[in-house]
Parts: sequence; C-alpha cells; structure tokens
Amino acid sequence: MKSLRKILLTGGTGFIGSRLVNGLVAHGDTVTIVSREPEHHRSARAGVDYAGWLPDLARYQAVVNLAGEPIFGKRWNAEQKARIRSSRVEGTRRLVEAMRAVEKRPAVLVNASAVGYYGDRGAELLPESAPPGNDFMAEVCKAWEAEAQRAEELGVRVVCMRFGIVLGRDGGALQRMLPPFKLGFGGPIGSGAQYMSWVHLKDLIGLILFALDRADLRGAVNGTAPGSVTNREFSRALGRVLHRPSFLPVPPLALRVAFGEVAEVLTASQRCVPDRALGAGHVYAFPDVEGALRDILA
Repeated sequence: MKSLRKILLTGGTGFIGSRLVNGLVAHGDTVTIVSREPEHHRSARAGVDYAGWLPDLARYQAVVNLAGEPIFGKRWNAEQKARIRSSRVEGTRRLVEAMRAVEKRPAVLVNASAVGYYGDRGAELLPESAPPGNDFMAEVCKAWEAEAQRAEELGVRVVCMRFGIVLGRDGGALQRMLPPFKLGFGGPIGSGAQYMSWVHLKDLIGLILFALDRADLRGAVNGTAPGSVTNREFSRALGRVLHRPSFLPVPPLALRVAFGEVAEVLTASQRCVPDRALGAGHVYAFPDVEGALRDILA
C-alpha cells in the first residue's frame, strides 16, 4: 500500500505502541520510532525506522506521543512519582519545543493521557467535559495535557487521548489479573462497586488512527469503550470467560500493603463515556467487556 503519511512515534516499543506500529503500517503510513536504544529494535521491516533522538519534525505529517514511565513499574515514592511526572510533562514539552523550532510543522499531535485525569469519581458519568480530579494522577494528566495543548498555538491540531484500562493479549493490565483468576482465586477488589473504564487494544488502536484521520477532531477524547462496568461486573465476566469462580474479594488493604500508594489507582472509580469519539462517528469492534475478553482469551 502506498504510504499516506510520515509519522513520528514515541513510546513505540511498548504494549500499546508496538501494536500501533502494526496498525499504522497497515494503514499505509511510514513510522519513525524514537527509542533510547534504537540498535536493539532495528529491523528490515518496510515502513518502520528507529531514531535515538528527536529528528527534524519538518519531515513528518503527524506525531503520536505515547512515552512515559510505567505507572505500575515500581512502588511510588517521591523519586518515582517525579519520574512519572517528568517523563510525561517534560517529555511532551520537549516535543512541542521541537515543533516550534521548525517552520513546516506536523498537522496533528495525538498525545496520550489517561482517565486518571478525572480522579476517583464514584458512579458519576464522565464525558470529556467533566472537570479534573485533584489526586496525583489527575495532576499529572492535567499538566501533561496542558503541555500538549501548547502545540495548538503553533497551528498543530492536538488530540489528548485519555486511555482507560487497555485489555489485550500478552501484556497490559489483563496479564496481571489473569493468574489468580486462572487458579480460581479471582474476584472483585473490595466491594467491587468502583467503575472501570476499559478498552480493547484493537479499539484503542482504531481510536488513535481515527484521531489522526479526522481533521475536525481535537481536544480531549476518552480512549475507552462505550460501556464502563463495575469491578464486580468485570470480575464476573472474566470468570465466565475463563470458566472459573470469581467471588473471592481482594481487600483494598492487601493491595495497599502489596503495592503502596499506587494501589489507589487500582481502587479509583471512573465511569467514562467516549462522547467525542461516538459523536464523530467512531464504531467500536468490542463495545461490551465480555465480548472483548472472549476475543482476547479465545
């Protein structure tokens, strides 16, 4: 297929980014992946190149920024929280400054964000217009999006994609959830009443491609499926798909002991609705969670 665009991608070797590369190449785009160790990833694959630094952005029609320190990689302390924030906020700032330094700029920046923007909101419906929360992840997301939005001043269309819990094969949140469920010890966290805003990885890739293509789409977009579910509902669906019981609750205190402050991310409730994507006509392949889990675990 003839190339449509040259796209610069940061965070292109991770769980989401590596699958996005496949989607972009299939879409007809050529991709340059920014990596700290490009020599470890180089291949003869057509349409994919690697760079160890930010190249001249005048060469690209679009930028997708997925880079960031993993949220669940380590226990949170002051140093780790600073890395989480800096990798997102300062990394995005450098990217926008690189755009400022050239006369011919990319037409669009799709920048990752997260539903953590909203904080812990119980059963409140959260379209993109909902105000932010005030916890650590909400503050990080606000600052992260603010840096990305500065590219609008340069004439670059900006979409901040607020990722939900991404479900896919061989990685992500589901890989951490599966072992106890497969052993028959799975169940909800605490009461299980907290809402989970999730999305199938294939649909998230579709949403990013949609955001790149739609010149009328800008600002915040909830990167979630239409149907948020409670943690209890999710646990029951996963149990049904695996043919395992799913009734043993996980005490929130046990999570706090095991993971420290990061456990708050696991117990927070966000009931997001992707109004912007649906309103623009995006069609989901996996709108319900049990269908998504069956596709992934089949």
